[in-house]
Amino acid sequence: MNAWEAAALVLLAVPAPACLWVAARGSTVRRLVGASLLSGVAGAVFLVLPQAFDRSSYQDLALMLGVLAPAGTLVFTRFVAGGHHRSHGSVPEN
Repeated sequence: MNAWEAAALVLLAVPAPACLWVAARGSTVRRLVGASLLSGVAGAVFLVLPQAFDRSSYQDLALMLGVLAPAGTLVFTRFVAGGHHRSHGSVPEN
């Protein structure tokens, strides 16, 4: 096991379970923060693992996660707030 593999293991062992715990419990805002932090930790792991295995093509996964994670956060927010939010074109209820 080299230093890069150890760094990936530390990232998976310490912050990932904490992010999962926050994403599973608490208020809606705390769950959203936990999910966002987990995507950041996963991106860091996907940047460290290509260095460990000397495969630069694996970094594409980290780059795609970096692009898609904020969009996923926005979709999650819209899904959670879906019942409480009216669109601008809706007809007011009487």
